[in-house]
Amino acid sequence: MSVETLTFGCRLNTVEAEAMRRLADRDGRWRIVVNTCAVTEEAGRQARKAIRRAARADPEAEIVVTGCGAEVETAAYRAMPEVARLIGNAEKLRPAAWLGEAVGPGAVMAARHADAAPVATMADHTRTFVPVQNGCDHRCTFCIIPFGRGHSRSVEAGAVVEQVARVVEAGGREVVLTGVDLTAYGKDLPAGSPKLGGLVLRILREVPALPRLRLSSIDSVEVDEDLLAAIAGEDRLMPHLHLSLQAGDDLILKRMKRRHSRAESIRFCEAARAARPGLVFGADLIAGFPTETEAQFANTLSLVEECGLTHLHVFPYSARPGTPAARMPAVAPDRIRDRAARLRQAGDEARIRHLAAQVGRRVCVLAERGGVGRAEDFTPVRLPEAVAAGSMLDVTIAGHDGARLIAA
Repeated sequence: MSVETLTFGCRLNTVEAEAMRRLADRDGRWRIVVNTCAVTEEAGRQARKAIRRAARADPEAEIVVTGCGAEVETAAYRAMPEVARLIGNAEKLRPAAWLGEAVGPGAVMAARHADAAPVATMADHTRTFVPVQNGCDHRCTFCIIPFGRGHSRSVEAGAVVEQVARVVEAGGREVVLTGVDLTAYGKDLPAGSPKLGGLVLRILREVPALPRLRLSSIDSVEVDEDLLAAIAGEDRLMPHLHLSLQAGDDLILKRMKRRHSRAESIRFCEAARAARPGLVFGADLIAGFPTETEAQFANTLSLVEECGLTHLHVFPYSARPGTPAARMPAVAPDRIRDRAARLRQAGDEARIRHLAAQVGRRVCVLAERGGVGRAEDFTPVRLPEAVAAGSMLDVTIAGHDGARLIAA
């Protein structure tokens, strides 16, 4: 292989990097492909630092930059002498882009078609991510990503099913459906096309050999009836949902330009857990969004218990230039850090309660590398002995160490 990839940011970038690694290897040239992120300014700084480091380590390599950073911070990357060329997000999965016919950044907002990333296996990953959607039509005030990814667009359902079947044929045991705004899947496709729930049901019906299907982050307000039916009735759809909640106060949600209320978040979790007892929720939460008062933060903090959240991703608010939120009155940095720490503590306590409740239970684990694996609800499990990655085994939970379950 004559290509190295450096990937920053989301799961979508991860699987796209694997696809690009194979596309970029076709002419045998030695390249370093940098798939950038733009979700925060820090993400861009880290990517540019990595580019400079890679150029010093290997001056002969052709460094190609793509990703959301290349779209949003084009001038900064073009100004770097280490960068040979930029490839736009709309072009990076097309073979022509790697044969010298690439369209640079700037075309993504005109894209109306989602390119599949035909990857059957992923290096160093037990689970295989299958992108089914790209882009976003919403404009959350803290987020720059729609301008890096373009409008929401979906991969046709038949192509998704074919890719999942290829993953299974290659030995894959778990597929994770992913996208920028996953629950927007299908809205841009012709009338009669399935939404996300219909896609899930079709995959499970047409690929019966797939043991596990999992969803990446979803927006609960967009969950359709078929998806609720799949959550309730399909054992092969894993009992773990990661929710893009962001906050638990209605005024802050309005200022974020989110489309759900606090009450709607709680109702969804209650309804989903009633439909699928044992369902586990993760969530993204932002601490210290501009104008947030202590009382408003308390509403977010209490959401951990009221929604029954277990796996938290806590983000101290970081202003992203070019977004409306960056122009709003800021919360003091020390208060942001304090609130993020308190959210993480609440998350730690919720996780420990969840771990303790699993002791004595029998769970099915998909083994990863290094003697660990994941239960169906995505809880990490330390295995008693090394097991080949990709193996599935039933184990009894003997205890936990505060971070992982421990199998007997």
